[in-house]
Amino acid sequence: MAGAAASGREKRATAARLKAALSGGGGGGESGAAAELQALLERALAPAPGGGEAVAEALEWCRCLLSGGEPWEGFVQAVRAYDPATLCGLVWTANFVAYRCRTCGISPCMSLCAECFHQGEHAGHDYNMFRSQAGGACDCGDGNVMREAGFCKRHRMKSSSNVPCVPKDLLMMSELVLPQFIFSLIQYLREGYNEPALDLPSEKDLHRILQMLEPHVSFLEDLTKMGGAMRSVLTQVLTNQQFYKDLSSGVGENACAKKSHEKYLIALKGSGLAFPEDKLACGMQEQASGTSTLAIQGLCRKTSWGGEILLFKKNYSCEDQDGSQGVGKRKRVKLSSSTKDQSIMDVLKHKCFLEELLFWTIKYEFPQKMVTFLLNMLPDQDYKIAFTKTFVQHYAFIMKTLKKSHESDTMSNRIVHISVQLFSNEELARQVTEECQLLDIMVTVLLYMMESCLIKSELQDEENSLHVVVNCGEALLKNNTYWPLVSDFINILSHQSVAKKFLEDHSLLVTWMNFVSFFQGMNLNKRELNEHVEFESQTYYAAFAAELEACAQPMWGLLSHCKVRETQEYTRNVVRYCLEALQDWFDAINFVDEPAPNQVTFHLPLHRYYAMFLSKAVKCQELDLDSILPDQEMLMKLMIHPLQIQASLSEIHSNMWVRNGLQIKGQAMTYVQSHFCNSMIDPDIYLLQVCASRLDPDYFISSVFERFKVVDLLTMASQHQNTVLDSEHERSMLEGALTFLVILLSLRLHLGMTDDEILRAEMVAQLCMNDRTHSSLLDLISLESYHIPENPNPKSGIVPGSLSFESMLSAVADFKAPVFEPGGSMQQGMYTPKADIWDKEFDPVMVILRTVYRRDVQSAMDRYTAFLKQSGKFPGNPWPPYKKRTPLHPSYKGLMKLLHCKTLHIVLFTLLYKILMDHQNLSEHVLCMVLYLIELGLEDSQEQESDEEDSVGEHERCHDSWFPSSNLVSNMRHFINYVRVRVPETAPEVKREPPASTSSDGLNSGTAQVFSLVAERRKKFQEIINRNSSEASQVVHPKTSMKWSAPGATPQLTTAILEIKESILSLLIKLHHKLSGKQNSYYPPWFDDMEVLIQPEIPKYSHGDGMTAVERILLKAAVQSRLNKRIIEEICRKVTPPVPPKKISPAEKKTLDKEERRQKARERQQKLLAEFASRQKSFMETAMDVELPDADIAMEIATSEQHVSEAVYDCVICGQSGPSTEDRPTGLVVLLQASSVLGQCRNSTEPKKLPTSEEEQIYPSDTCAAVHDVRLTTLQRYFKDSSCLQAVSIGWEGGVYVQTCGHTLHIDCHKSYMESLRNDQVLQGFSVDKGEFTCPLCRQFANSVLPCYPGNNVERSLLQCHSNKSMQDLIKEVEELQEQLGTFPVSISSETNLSKEMESVMKDIKSTTQKKYTDYSKTPGSPDNDFLFMYSVARTNLELELVHRGGNLCLGGANTAGKRSCLNQLFHVLAMHMRLYSIDSAYNPWRKLTQLMQDRNSQMSSEELPEVPVLYRDVSSLLLIQILTMPQPLCKEHFTCIVKVLFTLLYTQALVAFSVKCSAEDRVAWKNSGALKKVSSSVWTPDSVEGYLQQFCLPFLRITCLLQHHLFGGELPSCQEDEEFTVLANCLGLLSSFQSPHQFTSASCLDWPVPAFNMISQWCLELASFADRHAEQVKVLLVQEPKWDLPCLLQLPENYNTIFQYYHRKTCTVCTKVPKDPAVCLVCGTFVCLKGLCCKQQSYCECVLHSQNCGAGTGIFLLINASVIIIIRGHRFCLWGSVYLDAHGEEDRDLRRGKPLYICKERYKVLEQQWVSHTFDHINKRWGPHYNGL
Repeated sequence: MAGAAASGREKRATAARLKAALSGGGGGGESGAAAELQALLERALAPAPGGGEAVAEALEWCRCLLSGGEPWEGFVQAVRAYDPATLCGLVWTANFVAYRCRTCGISPCMSLCAECFHQGEHAGHDYNMFRSQAGGACDCGDGNVMREAGFCKRHRMKSSSNVPCVPKDLLMMSELVLPQFIFSLIQYLREGYNEPALDLPSEKDLHRILQMLEPHVSFLEDLTKMGGAMRSVLTQVLTNQQFYKDLSSGVGENACAKKSHEKYLIALKGSGLAFPEDKLACGMQEQASGTSTLAIQGLCRKTSWGGEILLFKKNYSCEDQDGSQGVGKRKRVKLSSSTKDQSIMDVLKHKCFLEELLFWTIKYEFPQKMVTFLLNMLPDQDYKIAFTKTFVQHYAFIMKTLKKSHESDTMSNRIVHISVQLFSNEELARQVTEECQLLDIMVTVLLYMMESCLIKSELQDEENSLHVVVNCGEALLKNNTYWPLVSDFINILSHQSVAKKFLEDHSLLVTWMNFVSFFQGMNLNKRELNEHVEFESQTYYAAFAAELEACAQPMWGLLSHCKVRETQEYTRNVVRYCLEALQDWFDAINFVDEPAPNQVTFHLPLHRYYAMFLSKAVKCQELDLDSILPDQEMLMKLMIHPLQIQASLSEIHSNMWVRNGLQIKGQAMTYVQSHFCNSMIDPDIYLLQVCASRLDPDYFISSVFERFKVVDLLTMASQHQNTVLDSEHERSMLEGALTFLVILLSLRLHLGMTDDEILRAEMVAQLCMNDRTHSSLLDLISLESYHIPENPNPKSGIVPGSLSFESMLSAVADFKAPVFEPGGSMQQGMYTPKADIWDKEFDPVMVILRTVYRRDVQSAMDRYTAFLKQSGKFPGNPWPPYKKRTPLHPSYKGLMKLLHCKTLHIVLFTLLYKILMDHQNLSEHVLCMVLYLIELGLEDSQEQESDEEDSVGEHERCHDSWFPSSNLVSNMRHFINYVRVRVPETAPEVKREPPASTSSDGLNSGTAQVFSLVAERRKKFQEIINRNSSEASQVVHPKTSMKWSAPGATPQLTTAILEIKESILSLLIKLHHKLSGKQNSYYPPWFDDMEVLIQPEIPKYSHGDGMTAVERILLKAAVQSRLNKRIIEEICRKVTPPVPPKKISPAEKKTLDKEERRQKARERQQKLLAEFASRQKSFMETAMDVELPDADIAMEIATSEQHVSEAVYDCVICGQSGPSTEDRPTGLVVLLQASSVLGQCRNSTEPKKLPTSEEEQIYPSDTCAAVHDVRLTTLQRYFKDSSCLQAVSIGWEGGVYVQTCGHTLHIDCHKSYMESLRNDQVLQGFSVDKGEFTCPLCRQFANSVLPCYPGNNVERSLLQCHSNKSMQDLIKEVEELQEQLGTFPVSISSETNLSKEMESVMKDIKSTTQKKYTDYSKTPGSPDNDFLFMYSVARTNLELELVHRGGNLCLGGANTAGKRSCLNQLFHVLAMHMRLYSIDSAYNPWRKLTQLMQDRNSQMSSEELPEVPVLYRDVSSLLLIQILTMPQPLCKEHFTCIVKVLFTLLYTQALVAFSVKCSAEDRVAWKNSGALKKVSSSVWTPDSVEGYLQQFCLPFLRITCLLQHHLFGGELPSCQEDEEFTVLANCLGLLSSFQSPHQFTSASCLDWPVPAFNMISQWCLELASFADRHAEQVKVLLVQEPKWDLPCLLQLPENYNTIFQYYHRKTCTVCTKVPKDPAVCLVCGTFVCLKGLCCKQQSYCECVLHSQNCGAGTGIFLLINASVIIIIRGHRFCLWGSVYLDAHGEEDRDLRRGKPLYICKERYKVLEQQWVSHTFDHINKRWGPHYNGL
């Protein structure tokens, strides 16, 4: 092996030498060199058992040889130069983000990589981004798949012309080396594959081989990326049959190769495949023994196909070996294979490397690397064709492997990844169809696949049925394993040329109909009558998916090519074979005329194919309908099963199938659901409409009532017995039957509506049910004319945003922009119907047809009612409006015969009579439907005044004793006097005597016969079947027919004669009276105005209730016939003689009457409401308050009522009121949360942007938190620790914020409330163990109770009066008060309940934030820490309140943040604890501020650090320390005194800061001139100085004012911004007299306790002594001008794509991987891995960790891949929603739709508002624990 182990240099030398020799450098050296190369390659590439080293070595040799010894990189560059890059062809795998542009796509499967998309011009196009499910490839540059306008800049130039020719010697070595290389790859694959024993492929072994081959395949992939030149060499190598023969046939003497060839043959055999040669031989032998005709048939395929197929049904055998029929077992059925084209299924012959490579790729279940390599080659045209043919050749083998695979999902995706690239291209698909019989192969393979899971059908005739159906429980269907094949089939049928081939090929159509019939009648449901079914099977999902994907979608594909007259022939073919298949099906299930009871299947794909092709034929192809309809008998059979489904739907909704479990309801819903309705219920109803228009109407109507099992209910008798239905189901079944008839007669979807009208009707129906978002509308309306299947194939799940959709939407709906309720519920942009739509187009029939839930119908009616009330069109409770229908297509005119048949008239008459007589089981809904049917009949009535008798030729039937003609208009006036009914013997009718007037002849002439629908139907059926009038002429007497009834006890019936004496008209008039509740309420309108009849203004669309409907019908009847008009007048006269009307018309009178009643009811209601309201008021106000952080609430906290001596609190648990006492303290419900919001303030007005490129980064150094942190650390470096900790405040980060809902409760009540919560485990969403609960009254989230300090308001009001003590006295008093530590009105030593509670709440406050935010001392655990923490809590709450007020107090008391503040109570708790820490009087800062003292620092020993100089101290912190260490309650004058003293210090600090800011010469100028003379050189005018000083002091004044407001009550004054300083100073008592602002100077507020000069000198000395030691730090530590902007979140870019493109590929800084779920913090811009285990630290995932570090437990993250924002608050999290919306104002969670998204500024404002006001917990309702896993 000398060659293999050679070093790199030697390899290069050898390669160069061989290349030189081979390129013909010297005479005869070529053949020698070729032999040497051959030997070298065989050595280097021989399959090494170990892999690893040897593989790397082999690849090294290949690289050297290919490049001829040159450096590899240089070679790659050289080859790339010759790349004619016209196609992109970038291949991607699952989860890659790609784009699809419908404007540019020719094929719906077109897709682009991000780069090509952004380089192209797609602005304003209809595009979306999508996440690839199966993988794909970029189509940029491929003119067959997309329009050239959409190509990107790189692929736009047809550059093939100007690419130079490839020099011969560049790729010469490649041509010699690559065949050997690819062969070695194949040898590896052969070696590695062992035929799995017992069907368990040793996946480990396969995996190992693939791992080993990784470098080989990667090497090939690298080669493909070198561009066109190298690809064409590869193509040649892969497809050259000679290479393959030489190397792999195993003929040579190389033993290794022989062995590998044997393994290859074994693998072929194991796959059930054989070389064709073996096949023929064994075929011949079998032929001789007479067993099979396989091979021969394979040869003479075309001739034998058509004839053999019919054996198909009869030849199947059950797989039970012993042949005994196991009863009740579902057997798998195998069809005899004598009919199949066997060669398609199991002959494979490999002639080139490509074919065998694909074979192994399939065998190894499509390894991703191999798939990518095969696809990367596709830009090469020759390869594309060769590969497609190879793929088709292996199609059957793919199916077999897929069926066996354990990973069928992954494998499916990989298959589609390949096939979609091949079959989306029409040119290619057509070529393969012609040359390789693609269609035959696909159909056969599908048929073969389904055959493996057939079972015997149990529909109709269980014993003798010959029909087989697929078993939906099999994995093949349950897991959708078939979808790759079906999706390929749908894909190729979308090409016109291919579909035409299919539709012309009769034998293919026959086979396809056979395939479809496997699904006909699958998943049969049998109604459980006794007990509930034990196991609810969920197979129905599989069944519906299978019918939609395997039957309906190919059907829509075919239909899309049958749109013009020229395609009539195709339709005739399909219809012909469909009918044949149906006829076979009826024979196979032994169907005669009665469906088996209690069975239903929702799957009738053959019926639906037939229906949809009929519809297309009439609508688009102008075919004569009758020419493609079968005879009457077939029509009768066709209508039975669809009708059975409609009746079963009604049964399911009437709860007659409850024992079958929920799944049966699921089926009923899926059947009408938006994705299925076009392929299921619509064709079914259309088919029934066709049958109804061609069959005898009486027969059809009787069938309907019989199917709905309500025949027995249709009797005049008040009692009846129904033998097939329980009485509780009768009413809803009758409603079902009538509703079905209304839908059948008024739906026009396939009977003449244009596509646009259909779209409009669908849209209106959906919008009427509910307002809808744009995307849900697109989803709900999947019209067949835009039917692009929503199948799992990721490349075709698109619904075109068709232009007509958008324009129609704007015509029927108004857009409601997204709104925000204060409650935080985020509304999306919605479309709502225009008023005009409610007024003229709302169609209840369409709504009923399209609703999945019954409640949606109600919702539509409620919205309609609301509209009528609002617009004043109709005040009462309206009925569903009647809408005039679009005209019928002439082919379907027969449908209207249903409305003019006596059977229907008898039913209507009977029902009107029963409703009038109040028989049981009839509802308003029934009446509504009856009137609807009558109105439909009147509208359609053809003949005006047809009073002549019916033709005498007809035989007398029992109908004729009811009504004379079959025209509704004349039958309406026909009086029926007596009816003979059959009633149970118990019925009241039996007791009566028959009326006296009935002489025998009277009976015969005037009595309607007993009418039996069932008998009628049987008779009609006989007639139609026999077609022989003489047989049918014997009148079947009703009595005999009654004997046929459902099995069961036939009740004893007897005949009675009822006196009726009514006509339909008289019944209607009486109903009008009944509905109005008044006698003679109906008054014919034409009495007043004859015009009504001459020009009837009957609107197309009418609002109103039952009475209006009756009036409308009577008017129409009168308009259509004079006789009717006369009879109506007579009836009215009879009921009451007509009174000439007063001026009020009856309609007005009616409304007046109603008004009066209504008025009274209203008054009663007002009274009740007022009473109720007064009780509710207080509760309501507080409850509403939850919604908005600043809703107005007056709280009964001690701040409000000053005249009461003691504050009174209501406990919201026990309801008692009383003061808070030592023993039974009351507390405020509060929520404590750690907050870092203040720390996020920045001192720049420029908002921070979220970084969207590498250049933009965010540094936190300028945030408030960072600045304060640095300051504290610096102070601690130079000064005494305890002193430092009193010189600043902390809590900028991790400060504790306290907020309350304002409700109070007794602390003991609260404890028992917590106990009850603890026992009640149902409440999730908060953790009771952490003390969390919701306020018992307003349900606001809380986690602690703040005790209310017992105190009275009297002393407060007294303390506010001004006393005239001098400043000096007050200073003294303050000092004394500070000395007497710990003396509270209540001594703390006596442990009262109150003090215990105060301590526990203090513990809660400390534990709210993390330890790192409370410990700043150098000595851990020092009491100074607690001291600092406590006054900082007060500071944090004051500062936050200031932020909530917008950063200033200009609004004064108007802003209500203060109204429910708990600061007063909080101060008491803090003060009580602060007083426990004594301040050594020597160090008390108060003295330093008010007295001149000797310099102590000079006496100090040098080791000890000095105290912090007064000028370095934070004045607001000093204020809080002073206030909180005083005994509470504080005197107002003491407070004012403290403020005055501190103001002097603040002012001095301002002057110091100012002088440091000035330049040197400025200082000199001021020094010399004094403030009065003008200073020429200065930038600072006196005004600007004054402004600077005021700005410096304002923050302190604001905090102090707020504090004063909380401690002493009183309003905050409001003011303009420029007056704020003056107003606040005045409010604090710093100004002796109020001055006008323009002459005001801030210095006038000063009130020095000691002469100012002395004081200032003393303070400056401290600095001077510090400067001696650390001069460089003096200026750094001075208190700077505090200018913080309000806290805000990062600014987001306008377009979401900007964020997405930058972050979704970005690597994490911690683990350097691209996170699966990247997220970015909106507060600081940090990029984190959501849920990433890679970045987990001590069991905390990264987001949770970041939320603690950045927001002290609150985190706001934008999830990059989902566009939603997630909030983490402590141990809980919630999905907040999205701030990016599409053009229709909708979120796109998880970027499923991939439409462009734009920032919604209002939403972002709301988010920021909730963050700043700390109200996430209150506003967002759906919280869950995150267990640190985010």
